[in-house]
Amino acid sequence: MFSDVGNFLSSYFDNTFSSLRVKNFRLYFIGQAISVSGTFMQAVAQSWLVLKITNSGAALGLVTALQFLPMLILGPWGGVITDRFRKRRILYVTQTIFGIQALLLGFLVVGGLVRLWMVAVLAFIYGLINLVDTPTNQTFVPEMVGNDNLRNAVTLYSALVNLARVLGPLLAALLIAKAGLGVCFIVNGLSYIVIIILLTMIDGNQLHRAERIKVIKGQMKEGLKYVFNTPILRNTLLMMAIIGTFTYEFQVSLPLLAKFTFHGDANTFALIMSAQGIGSVIGGILLAGQKKASTKILAASAFAFGLFTLLTALMPQLYLAMTLIFIVGFFSIFFLSLGNAILQLESDINMRGRVMAYWSMAFLGSTAIGGPIIGAIGEYLSPRWSLGIQGTAAIIASLIGYLTVTEIRKKPSDKIIAAAEFAAGENKNK
Repeated sequence: MFSDVGNFLSSYFDNTFSSLRVKNFRLYFIGQAISVSGTFMQAVAQSWLVLKITNSGAALGLVTALQFLPMLILGPWGGVITDRFRKRRILYVTQTIFGIQALLLGFLVVGGLVRLWMVAVLAFIYGLINLVDTPTNQTFVPEMVGNDNLRNAVTLYSALVNLARVLGPLLAALLIAKAGLGVCFIVNGLSYIVIIILLTMIDGNQLHRAERIKVIKGQMKEGLKYVFNTPILRNTLLMMAIIGTFTYEFQVSLPLLAKFTFHGDANTFALIMSAQGIGSVIGGILLAGQKKASTKILAASAFAFGLFTLLTALMPQLYLAMTLIFIVGFFSIFFLSLGNAILQLESDINMRGRVMAYWSMAFLGSTAIGGPIIGAIGEYLSPRWSLGIQGTAAIIASLIGYLTVTEIRKKPSDKIIAAAEFAAGENKNK
């Protein structure tokens, strides 16, 4: 009997961590564990830094908008670059500039030299690099593990990133309390040295590279036309554009809620962010066991996402708000993951980089519009009103989804679930 149990456990762990036997993915996995935790740590520190300098929700919304403005305006170019060049080479450049950006901001804060315009400029630079980095990261995992280990790799990546969404804010709260805001940026900046070293250790001969597209005039226009003429892609992106513009503005509304509604500090903000992250972790794990990935489920998750965001706005005590924001995190990852999966599986492989760039544009770039709006509402009316608008937008998007988004034409497969699991981890810095 004990032998049977031992064999079962051995087989279970072998299957669960099979993709980590691939050296390239193992190195990438370690790097992402550091990178994503640092990203969420810096997001908390940056939001609190702006509030410390200005005490203004509108200013926070403006800085957030500048960070995502490049994705809104230039997002399709990020997809074209991803399709044209080797992904590891792109990551060398993006990770290096991310590190320089974080270190510079950290030294400005520690030296007492930081001003709002400096934070805004560095946030804009971050956004310029992120418009290329996001679609590149999304499409690099299959090149490392191939088709056989893809499902396992994206499951582990999903668990990693959602766990980082919990640990990053908690680490930020600890560093802010013990060493100050500036140290958060410096620690994040130094972490990119480790990431770059790990990238150099990846064996290029073992990569399953996708064929690079040739540089031809009109490729960005070609991608837009392809999306517009494919209803399942067009309508899914429409839902994401609405929710991305107004609902996914938690990096603006949650620090306002912590500071002005519940009269808390950076620790309060970090706890609220972590509650949302824990909900996302559990949502991502449950999503891995789903047998369906349909647009009806996508619309239903958008409705639940909006409903619980609305309910969070009504909570009178912090612990009740944290409980509801936990549920918000649960349904937000369902919507984000399923939408991302539908786009990846319904798009041609040679168009995937450009399609996912439009997804990033709708998800991240739209913050350039929604961030200032949600920030101004939070400052001049109330953070509760900000959350109310966020929830209402998601419900409207879900209704549009029920009316306009058709069922996925083919039955769900392991490929769909694998893409959904990977997408669950791609809520980076949002």
